[in-house]
Amino acid sequence: MRVQIECWLRGALSSCWHTIGRLLETALRRESHFKTVRVSEQKVTTPGEKTRTHGFDQLFSGDPGEGFRVKTGIVELDEMLRGGFMPGDAVMLSGSAGTGKTTLAIQYLVNGVKLGEPGIYVTFEELPDQIYRDAKNFGWDLQRMEEEDKFRLVCTSPNLMLEAGDDSLLDDVIREVQSRRLVIDSLSHLEMFVTKDAMRTEAYRLVRHLKTRGVSSMLLWESPQISGAAFNVADAGLSFLVDCIVALKPVEIESSLRRALVILKMRGSDHDKRLREYEITPHGVLVSKPFSQYEGLMSGSPTRSMTDEAANSWAFAFAKNKQKHS
Repeated sequence: MRVQIECWLRGALSSCWHTIGRLLETALRRESHFKTVRVSEQKVTTPGEKTRTHGFDQLFSGDPGEGFRVKTGIVELDEMLRGGFMPGDAVMLSGSAGTGKTTLAIQYLVNGVKLGEPGIYVTFEELPDQIYRDAKNFGWDLQRMEEEDKFRLVCTSPNLMLEAGDDSLLDDVIREVQSRRLVIDSLSHLEMFVTKDAMRTEAYRLVRHLKTRGVSSMLLWESPQISGAAFNVADAGLSFLVDCIVALKPVEIESSLRRALVILKMRGSDHDKRLREYEITPHGVLVSKPFSQYEGLMSGSPTRSMTDEAANSWAFAFAKNKQKHS
């Protein structure tokens, strides 16, 4: 009996030491793996080549530093954003049909190329020839930018994006052009392939995937409400997933249809809370002055501001009194 117990104890101790050895070996292997990954992401210089980086860290090879912003290139909009979007943020650009979402998004990418930040435009609905043609009407030669490896146009379907899982179809394109900006037109199309609950999950997975790649993303969202109190920028409950929400809204003022832009949310930064008028010009989106003379624009029932009415009445009375005594 004693011999059997001793044999059992020797076997148990041997098994324990074997297990401990396996754990130490695994830990050392993981540490070595992490060191290898870090080394592969460091800058490497070869004869006749410029200094470059490997891995997705090459997308932000330079330290942006405190205060760095991703500029839209639209001066007035950048002023509203206090200099631009925060780097790496996911931005939702929401609006109904005809508000200029696609135009503003392409303009954001084109201006990024001018600033040395390559971009990718992913579309689920339009064909390449149509996008190239419409962009040329604003003076943007997307095909030339593609030839220079500064821009990529990706036409795909939402179901292919969903089937890709963690192995995103975009990864190869992001590496190829070292993209810093990416637009998806539009996130609303995912609703055709998944349920409402699954929509949040897929949108969250997509946003997190792009963030881990260091890419600043702009996600277009089709808002069905054109005007009125029921206006909602994210009917599927996606607003909490993004860092910034820019809403485009048509407003009727004195029997004339005008366009309003407002920043509803911006994490980690102050921003202009006023609604500004914007126009779609032959050169793209132009943001102008705030709607300071009107109230109730978001509700769909705009009225002249009481402050503005009082100021006008006072100015009229003052001018009339001055004329009377002259």
